[in-house]
Amino acid sequence: MNEETDPYCLASGESAELLAGHPWRRFVVLGDSVAEGLCEPVEGYSELQWADRIAHELQQSCPELVYLNLGASGLRTREILSTQLERALVFGPDLALVVGGGNDAFPATYDPERVDRELTLMITALQDSGADVMTLGMFDVSYSPAVVGWLRPGLRQRMRTLSDRTASLADKLGTIHVHLTDHPLSTDPSLYSSDGRHGNARSDAVATAETLRVLARHLTRQPPR
Repeated sequence: MNEETDPYCLASGESAELLAGHPWRRFVVLGDSVAEGLCEPVEGYSELQWADRIAHELQQSCPELVYLNLGASGLRTREILSTQLERALVFGPDLALVVGGGNDAFPATYDPERVDRELTLMITALQDSGADVMTLGMFDVSYSPAVVGWLRPGLRQRMRTLSDRTASLADKLGTIHVHLTDHPLSTDPSLYSSDGRHGNARSDAVATAETLRVLARHLTRQPPR
């Protein structure tokens, strides 16, 4: 199987149809390694990382779209907030992707209330500046074969908590939410990189397809700009 034949990936021409006439011209990404892009290559799948792929597809429909990715590996939400939000606001986005909480939820010291507060500050600041904001419920990396068995139950519970709480924030704040945690492939060990913390190229291809479909559903509900 490859990306062209993978039933969970974009079909030929699907992206152009989904994003035709989209209104966005300035796309910014804030976050950690998921935003930066650290997936392992998989034969038959594009090596372009998830956020870069979203930008590429948006630019296919709107070549003048400008893209800024501020994502940096290893950051917790407080660090994303302190080092990236101001730069994102100066950029003046009309579309923003906020990805955070995975590094907070990995250890047992995860504080969900604090993560919620920090995500909320970023989301509302971007919305107040005029941007549509996307949020993410991540694939559940606890199913990676590289995660040792005794860590899995606690990690799985924390990743579920993060996903559920982010979905609740999205509903409360009105973000464009991409929910991957319950995707049929989330429990498939072959979707994850050997480092036990990230997805691989197939993961990014599947996430791209889901993201574009969510963006398209958002567009159908909006009045023309």
